[in-house]
Amino acid sequence: MYDDLRGKSIVITGAGAGIGRSTALAFGRTGARVMASDVDRERGEATVAAITQAGGQARFHPCDVSVSADVEALMAATVDAYGKLDCAYNNAGIEGPGGLTHLYDEALWHKVIAVNLIGVWLCMKYEIPYMLRQGSGAIVNAGSIAGLVSSIGNGSAYTASKHGIVGLTKVAALEYAKEGIRVNAICPGVIQTTMTERMENRTPGYFERITAMNPTGRVGTPEEVAEAVLWLCSNAASFVTGHAMTVDGGYLAQ
Repeated sequence: MYDDLRGKSIVITGAGAGIGRSTALAFGRTGARVMASDVDRERGEATVAAITQAGGQARFHPCDVSVSADVEALMAATVDAYGKLDCAYNNAGIEGPGGLTHLYDEALWHKVIAVNLIGVWLCMKYEIPYMLRQGSGAIVNAGSIAGLVSSIGNGSAYTASKHGIVGLTKVAALEYAKEGIRVNAICPGVIQTTMTERMENRTPGYFERITAMNPTGRVGTPEEVAEAVLWLCSNAASFVTGHAMTVDGGYLAQ
């Protein structure tokens, strides 16, 4: 399955844990060449080690996606290592605190927007020129169901950043559709990751409430999101661009 991804190069930000790590491992299993990136070197290198131990090909490059020079260097390192940039999963993000809008700390607001939204824009800024040169590419941006609907508890900065990612994805998809570059967003619901575990710790009973609200009666797994990213990057999705794909167990269908 996904034989067309074999030998292709992909850069994945936030690859040290959660959905990013699972996606990196999944691409490694297809035979793709993975550039795993994270602000946490230890976790990022652990992801690379897991891929190579399983017989895959991967390298690590540190990157803070909110820093332009870091992102530019990451994309250059990927092309230096693999000769091209076929796919990108712009996954790095933070949740930030909850709390009411008028009480939100201004510095934390800027941090969430810088990592989640500006970080995705910077990744595309430096990915797209390489893809334009080769006349092809597939980009998947990390959205969320919080980018399609709103709720009390996610925090206004996180919700705003994820809504921004969906809009940014659609604009880029239109701009580069005739250049052979597809741009989509993946919008997970509640997934069992270290990020959502932190939310459970802050608000005990979080998982129980979400499970009760979800039609499937459970939360999702990082591996389930990874499968959707694989599909969006593969030839199977060759006519899919500008789409915000939910992986939410039917949560938004209610």
